[in-house]
Amino acid sequence: MLGELPTGLNNAITDVAGVRVGHVTLWHDDPAVVRTGVTAIVPHGDNVFREKVVAAAHVINGFGKPAGLTQLAELGVLETPIVLTNTLSVAAAIDGVVMHALAANPEIGTTTGGVNAVVAECNDSQLSDMRGRHVRPEHAVQAIAEAVTGKVAEGHIGAGTGMVCYGWKGGIGTASRVTPQGFTVGVLSLANFGSSRHLRIGGAAIGESLIPPSGADGTWPHGAGSCIIVIATDAPTSDRQLERLARRVQTGLARTGTIGEHFSGEYAFAFSTAIKIPHWSDDPTRSVQSLLEDVAVMDGIFQAVVEATEESVINALFTADTVIGKSGRVRYGLPVDTVRRLMQSTPDLHFGPA
Repeated sequence: MLGELPTGLNNAITDVAGVRVGHVTLWHDDPAVVRTGVTAIVPHGDNVFREKVVAAAHVINGFGKPAGLTQLAELGVLETPIVLTNTLSVAAAIDGVVMHALAANPEIGTTTGGVNAVVAECNDSQLSDMRGRHVRPEHAVQAIAEAVTGKVAEGHIGAGTGMVCYGWKGGIGTASRVTPQGFTVGVLSLANFGSSRHLRIGGAAIGESLIPPSGADGTWPHGAGSCIIVIATDAPTSDRQLERLARRVQTGLARTGTIGEHFSGEYAFAFSTAIKIPHWSDDPTRSVQSLLEDVAVMDGIFQAVVEATEESVINALFTADTVIGKSGRVRYGLPVDTVRRLMQSTPDLHFGPA
C-alpha cells in the first residue's frame, strides 16, 4: 500500500457502497488481432437516469475524445454509468449506454428529453486493431449489466486489455482510502500513459533502472496513450467540491512519474453516492446535506484522492501480464519481483514523496 490512509475492505472503487464495476474483454487473433474491451462503472444499483448522482469532471490534458462532459459540467449530475473503451469505439459505447437507458426508461424521448451518456477512452492501437472498431453497442450494455460490487478485476481486462503504461503492460487499476472522518474514496484508473524512464513507485525512480524489454521500437510517440481516472465517494459533496477532488488527480498521477505528455489525454471524473437527485419532482426546491469545507475534512479527502489515484496506477502495472498484440508486438508485464528487489536493495532509490 502507498501512502498513509487505510484502505477500504477491497482496496477498490467498489468500497464506496453501491458502486459496481463490469468488464467485457475482446480477445481474438482472426481475422484481426483484437486486444480491447469495455469497462463500466455504475454509481448505484437503482435506475441511474431516474436517480442521478452529483458529479463533476476535470480536464488535465485535453488530447482526448470523451463524450458527455459539457452537460456534466453544466448540470453537475451523472445520469448514466461511466463507460470506458478505446478511442475509436466511443460512438459504439455511447450507443450501448443509450440502449441501456432507453430499455429501462420509456419516458426518454417521449415525456422527457434525451440522456447524457458519459464515455471516455484511451488509445490501445499499440496492441489491438483499433481501426476495426470491434467494440459493439451490446458490449457496453453487457458490461453495465454484469457490473458487480466487491473485488474488481484489474490489469489487462475490459477497457484495459490493450493499454500500455510507462512502456509496460498497463490497464485497469483500482484503490480506495478511508479518511479520518470515515468517508470512503475509491478510484479506478484506465492507465495508458507515461514514458518508461519516468516511472516512480513509492518515490523510487524505478524507470531509471528498469527498461521494458521491448525497448523503444520507434512505433509510438513517447508518453502517448491517455489516462482516465474515475473517483467515487460517499461524502456528501457538491459538484463544485467534486471538481476540486478531480483536480487532485494530477497530483496522484505525478507521484507515479508522469509529466503529462502532449499526446496523453488525461481526464478525471468524480461522483458522490451520498445524494440521489430524482429526475422528476413536484417540489421546485430540494434540501441536501453538504460537506463542511473545513481544513481537516477537505484535506483528508484530497489526500485520499491522491493516494488512491497513485496506487490505482501502480496496481494496474502490478496486475497486468505480458500481452502479445498486433504485428507480434509485445508489451511486457512489469517484473514485480525485480521491482521489489530494487526497492529493498537500493536505498538510494528511496527519495521523493512516498
